[in-house]
Parts: sequence; structure tokens; C-alpha cells
Amino acid sequence: MTNDTTAAREHPLAHALHAADEIRQMTGVTTIDASVTLGSGWKSADQHLGELVSEIDAATVTGFRRAAVLGHSGALRIYRTPHGTHVLVIGARTHLYEGHGIDAVVHGVRTAAQLGAKTMFLTNGAGAVTTRLSPGQPLLIADHLNLTARSPLVGADFVDLTDLYTSRLRDIARSVAPDLQEGVYAQLPGPHYETPAEVRMLASLGADVVGMSTTLEAIAARHSGMDVCALSLVTNLGAGLQGTILNHEEVLEAGRAAEATLGPLLARVVAAATNPTEGTD
Repeated sequence: MTNDTTAAREHPLAHALHAADEIRQMTGVTTIDASVTLGSGWKSADQHLGELVSEIDAATVTGFRRAAVLGHSGALRIYRTPHGTHVLVIGARTHLYEGHGIDAVVHGVRTAAQLGAKTMFLTNGAGAVTTRLSPGQPLLIADHLNLTARSPLVGADFVDLTDLYTSRLRDIARSVAPDLQEGVYAQLPGPHYETPAEVRMLASLGADVVGMSTTLEAIAARHSGMDVCALSLVTNLGAGLQGTILNHEEVLEAGRAAEATLGPLLARVVAAATNPTEGTD
């Protein structure tokens, strides 16, 4: 007989397994090799990944919801890369500030793991807390500050995060885009933007960019046994570093302006990281 604590811990994974089975039935694809979550500014970046095999409305799958933020597609798509690997693209991210709970935030990652994904690619739009970065610039995440005071893990479930953003994948990303800078991503709960004092605090803590997603998903991905690679699109300078008022339209505009470079960049990184012959003679 299962006690209440165990049942509560097992439920989110059972939820993800149910969702994975539904995706298999709807798409005819039984297993995937990797998954990509598209964040703000990255809406159409997946179109360069390869051949579109299947597309479904995320809201028709257990645990997924319609995209609540402009700039997210709300679809689940499966692509076949030129190397023959299958990639699940999640265009329906749930954010912590939407109030659905932390399990909903990481449900997409857990579903990808249940479908067999070994690698999780996370993307987001973020504000720079340093003037060394410019709007429209992609940034490879090397580490993070989880300032949500939350974790997707429950109980004495200890997971090492020393190499959370897998160094091997970061090496691959830099090999296909040598000018790609690395930085530290900080997540705050949102949905409000940071104050100028908070931006200065984040910079003093070692952050380079700040946003409202990604860190909890990265933790859940590592807990699920996946390697993690994450990319930010710098959409704006943080409060106090630019003269204009922050707004979401600015985020969307940065994505539109960088669209021609983001998609090919993401495709090159995913292709190199999922190439089954990578590293062989």
C-alpha cells in the first residue's frame, strides 16, 4: 500500500507518462532523442530543425495548457533532423507566475523524458543586467541563480547541479558558433519586471541576465537524467540601464528582429548535439 507522501511524489511522473503516451498515439512517434522548449523571442526558431513530422495543439494533451504569453506558439511539434533523430518542440511553456504550481512548470520537461529524450534544450528571452550585453544578442547559459525559492524536487531527493548546463553541450554550441558568449541566468518569479535596485543586486550576485523561466525546468531535466543546454535571447537592458519603460512588446520585437539568426543558431546546436555519429571516427 502506497502512503500519501509517496503517492504525491509519484503523481507528477505518472502525469508525464500519461502525456507521453497520448503524444505517441497522436503523432505515431514512439520515442524522441531530444526536446526543445521555445521561450519568448524564439517562437519560430524551430522551423530550421528539419522535417516537420507532426504538430498537435498542446492543450489537447494531459497536463499542457494553451500558451498564456504572447510569443509562444501553444503547439507541440516533432521534427526529424537531417541526421534522422527526432526532436520534440514544446511551444507551450507554463510559467511559475501563472499560478498552476511547480509541477505544471516542469511538466513539459518530464514528458520529454518519458518519451525518451536524452537532451533538453531550453530557450528564453531575458533582460541584461550588464551593459556588456546588447538587445538581440543570444547568450549561452553556463550557470544559474534560482531566486524563486522553489524546487521541482520534493523530499530528500538530492541532485548534483555542478554541471547542470552540460559542459559537453556548451563546448558543442561554441564550436558551431564561436562568437557565442556565455553567462549566468537568474530567475525571479515575476510577472513584474525588476526594479533598478534589484538589477544592481543581480549584477553584484554574478548574474548577466534575468528572466522568469528555465531554472526550474533545468533542475527537473537533470533530475530526469537529461543533459541540459540553454540559450537566452537578450531582449532588453534591465531597469535603470535603459531610458525606456520595460514592456513585453519590447521582448517580442527583439525576437522578430533576431529571427533570422536565432533559428539557424538553434538548428546548428541541436543538430551537432544530437548527431549520432558525433565524436566517432
